[in-house]
Amino acid sequence: MISFSFRDIEKSYSDSSGGKLSVLGPVGLTVENGQFLCLLGPTGCGKTTLLRILSRLESADSGKITMGSGNLGYVFQQGALFPWMTVESNVMFPLKAKGMKSGLCRSQAGEMLKNVGLYEFRRSFPHELSGGMQQRTALARGLVTKPDILLLDEPFASLDTRTGINLQEMLRKLCESLSTTVVFVTHSIEEAVYLADRIVVMGHRPGRIVRDEMVSLEWPRDRLSSAFTEVLLSFRQTFEELVDQ
Repeated sequence: MISFSFRDIEKSYSDSSGGKLSVLGPVGLTVENGQFLCLLGPTGCGKTTLLRILSRLESADSGKITMGSGNLGYVFQQGALFPWMTVESNVMFPLKAKGMKSGLCRSQAGEMLKNVGLYEFRRSFPHELSGGMQQRTALARGLVTKPDILLLDEPFASLDTRTGINLQEMLRKLCESLSTTVVFVTHSIEEAVYLADRIVVMGHRPGRIVRDEMVSLEWPRDRLSSAFTEVLLSFRQTFEELVDQ
């Protein structure tokens, strides 16, 4: 069953001279329910713009979007937690926005915080947490409504390698348990190969899809295996060709 699809999506912005700068498209893409999709590409290729169009934070200039469900979760690069709210209140926020009663909000937020290992920090404020703990809070908030589609914009880019790897494993397991469709934006080839069922590589001028491929590696994946390295090198070659253009 289809989770969502893009057909001939295009997007432009006004430049400093008053003209139009084409940043995206035309892009066509169809994603199945439960698929973990990574959008991979260099900075400026339109990955985040495509994510924002899917989330309706921005509108496309042309093209058509078909959604199987409008129930979306979004995790931003820096977490975007409310600094005046506790961890628990941050995670409860999307539930309250849907009109859920406080007691049920607190119960469901607590369960999700247990899933990400932060229940004992539920009364803490974001500034009292490490970067990795802040991103775990953001993941809990993004998943607490059990979204059909979870959108993530380079959520682990600012973290150290070990913390990032731990959160990659946590994200994959949580999304599998919830049968969530995932669209994960990254410029890290290793991160994409480790996480994705499918990798879509985007290129520049304007942003377009240049490679769309399923990742045949079984899960869980061994980053040190020859099979992993082979897939990694293949996508690295595609990526380097884009950067050199």
